[in-house]
Amino acid sequence: MRQSLSAVLCLLLLPAAAFAAPGVAQAVADRVYRNGVIFTADRGNSQAEAIAVGGGRILYVGTSPGVEAFIGAATVTMDLHGRFLMPGLVDGHMHPLEAGAQLLKCNLNYESLTVAELQTRVQACLDGSAAKEPDAWLEVVNWFQETMRPAGVRTSAATLDGLRTHRPIIVLSSQGHTGLANGRALALAHITAATPDPVGGKLWRDASGAPTGLLEEEAAFSLVTALLPKTTSEEDVAAAAAALRAMSAQGVTSFLDAAASEQSIAAFAALRRAGGLTARAHFAPPILPAEQGTLAAAVARVVRLRSQYDEGVIGHAPGITVRNAKLFLDGVIYVPAFTGAMVEPYRRNAGSEARPRWVTGTNRGPAVYFPPAALAAALVALGRAGIDPHLHADGDGAVRAALDAVAALRKAMPRADIRPAIAHDEIVTRADFPRFKALGVIPVLSLQWAQPAGYTLGLREVFGPARMKILEPAGLLAAAGAPIAFGSDWPVDALDEWFALKVGVTRTGPADSAPEYRGRLGADPGLAPSAVLRAATIGAAYELHEDDATGSLEVGKAADLIVLDRNPLVVPAEDIAGTRVLQTLVGGEVVYTAARR
Repeated sequence: MRQSLSAVLCLLLLPAAAFAAPGVAQAVADRVYRNGVIFTADRGNSQAEAIAVGGGRILYVGTSPGVEAFIGAATVTMDLHGRFLMPGLVDGHMHPLEAGAQLLKCNLNYESLTVAELQTRVQACLDGSAAKEPDAWLEVVNWFQETMRPAGVRTSAATLDGLRTHRPIIVLSSQGHTGLANGRALALAHITAATPDPVGGKLWRDASGAPTGLLEEEAAFSLVTALLPKTTSEEDVAAAAAALRAMSAQGVTSFLDAAASEQSIAAFAALRRAGGLTARAHFAPPILPAEQGTLAAAVARVVRLRSQYDEGVIGHAPGITVRNAKLFLDGVIYVPAFTGAMVEPYRRNAGSEARPRWVTGTNRGPAVYFPPAALAAALVALGRAGIDPHLHADGDGAVRAALDAVAALRKAMPRADIRPAIAHDEIVTRADFPRFKALGVIPVLSLQWAQPAGYTLGLREVFGPARMKILEPAGLLAAAGAPIAFGSDWPVDALDEWFALKVGVTRTGPADSAPEYRGRLGADPGLAPSAVLRAATIGAAYELHEDDATGSLEVGKAADLIVLDRNPLVVPAEDIAGTRVLQTLVGGEVVYTAARR
């Protein structure tokens, strides 16, 4: 009955919108989909039965009988037979060039490993490339450090030095904030006890002050990764193409590269020139903490990249924009890094490992990487240049610093359409929840992190029960009126958009989770299925300043849409994770069709 009422409303309202656009009502469609359940993600979350697209844009959204007027001799017509159709996913935070490249590297695939298993996997990669002995670098990716077994186990250069190789090795955490180097890599990078911690980074040291091989934050592990051979432009284009193929299969039709090097922008721009860009590509070049003393030059660099690559008004075909800038304010809250900047300190064990006694500590993590005045100045300078700031903030101290800086931006430019985003927001002080709405700040959330897992439950003692209740506060932020957007953070996690959206609703892990990881995380209520779909469509489109062109299925917008094998709004919430994309369109062009099973 509810769907029938929705169809009647669409019949009364949506075709009128179609006929209101000059020249649209009489058009013959290139493609028509009918007899389906269509989630539009418009203001009213309207549902319809049919949609017509032509010239890369949406011509009609309404009933199956109503769409007949748009069918011509050359129109490709698909009977959905009740299947679900919705806007393409907009991923508001990922690192696609890195992700595409990692598909071809020594890859630990985010698995939970013991030290012995880690060594076995890396040794297998060494054995499989023995011809590169003794001097070629081995780069190992997608190491899920936070779920190493047993919980709390530490690694060091010695973990790698026992392997059968002379090669330098760097192992990079999937979280993107930790590296593990072997002894030869440390020596080649000239990292010794005398090496100071870089700004925004940390070298783990033993009791004598010597580096252990663990390197926290890019500022630290880049001392090693800077020595890796540079990829060729051809390899970069291949990596970008691989990333786009993976995105299309997941239904991603727009994305933000959140910390985009010019190398990344150039790779996707080359695909664009060759006609191979299959998703709308947005880029946020980074402004690093070390650049705060040369802020004008840093902003000018972002503006130069915009002038060189940004294509202007978003059209029906996928293109490129450079209208965001990335700033890192802290690291990660997880054990053992503790590089998330906190309002209240992490707790510490005042007892023993056998008989722990957790008390309030003194460690609040690092100082926010940009001091308040410098951060406010950076945001105002970006705002005046028409650039949206995209701020990494994991800990509640960094989130608060970001909100304070946005307040300074709003005071300086009260009427400007600048859309600041704070990515991750893994812990937010309750008093700061309403500030997101008040300041027009978009929390860009990696919803898949809101599950019981080693990296979340590992915080129980250091956070304490009150903070654990509000860890990963998507539902609480939404209840406070924050405009939620979704960002997968791929390749920090595997690209599994539908599992992430499922976790956003249920706050549970995979069905086959170990017993200690079953159940819900914290007290946050989670999001309704329609809310997670909006976060990954119109919500992230708003973040990226493309909501007037994409993010919802409305007449005149670009025809970015996906067909699914199930209806995420009505299936049991746990089943959202198994959603399969059957077809992906970008600008009216089919960029992915699932193989028949």
